[in-house]
Amino acid sequence: MESAPRTAADRRRLAHRLPALREADARAIGRFIDAAWAEHGLARQTQDAYRRDLEQLARWRDGAGGGLEGADRETLFRYMAWRHAQGYQPRSNARLRASLRAFYAHLVRAGVRKDDPAALLDPPRLPRPLPKALTESQVDALLAVPDVDTAEGLRDRAMLELMYAAGLRVSELVDLPANAVNLRQGVVRVLGKGSKERLVPLGEESQHWLERYLAQARPQLAGGKPVPADAQGNVPLFLTPQRRAPTRQAYWQALKRHAAAAGIDPRKVTPHGVRHSFATHLLNRGADLRALQLLLGHASLSTTQIYTLVAREHLQRLHARHHPRG
Repeated sequence: MESAPRTAADRRRLAHRLPALREADARAIGRFIDAAWAEHGLARQTQDAYRRDLEQLARWRDGAGGGLEGADRETLFRYMAWRHAQGYQPRSNARLRASLRAFYAHLVRAGVRKDDPAALLDPPRLPRPLPKALTESQVDALLAVPDVDTAEGLRDRAMLELMYAAGLRVSELVDLPANAVNLRQGVVRVLGKGSKERLVPLGEESQHWLERYLAQARPQLAGGKPVPADAQGNVPLFLTPQRRAPTRQAYWQALKRHAAAAGIDPRKVTPHGVRHSFATHLLNRGADLRALQLLLGHASLSTTQIYTLVAREHLQRLHARHHPRG
């Protein structure tokens, strides 16, 4: 018997060995994605996650008992048990549960089903890891690495400064349209999860580097030609030499290179880690939790409250280090 896959690559290979997606299931998934986007304005990443989760279940099911739309509660429980045996992580299974609940709730609303087989799926227990933030000195070292005498280096410096100054998600950063930044007012308009907009202050340093990028680097990267709009009709703010927005993967790799050059273990530096650093450093310097929630674009304050644990640990270390009876 083949052993259970242990890595994400192993699980991808396993997924490729599942049967091809049936046409009826593909149509059902497409109708659901279209309805979810129309009703809730789901972010592209959420749509992609829903699609991947549902396609894998449909292929695992392979049309049995009415395909994806006909799955019963027992089938969903067996599928969750199968994923657990294959080594999928609790966070991945929690996302799957959200995909299933959204899909079958949609079928009930649309009158395709009378019952919701996903209603009683128990959420997996998730660990509550503390955000891994860089120190302020590490952030300073990271920001100083890009060679600002080159167009791409100046672009990277502006992107890093903006991500740290505004606490942006990597998808928000690379997808920023050119008209999202208002240098006169010193704010950036960010389209976050669920297509919710928020205004975030730029800060003096970030504004300075954005001004330099727009005046010097962006025209070079555009090559004196008009920059084409994306599928949504937006002209990207940050450009590659191909006059397109950088991908999330390309930005991730650039961040790893800059971290290594700054003497920081690149395995410990991620775009989300820079966002965590923004939040942690603000709290350590006395920021209000409600204000931080607005800056991060969190829908719920409970999501933001995890940063209070980080701030508390920081205060405890300071107390232990400096108090005469610490």
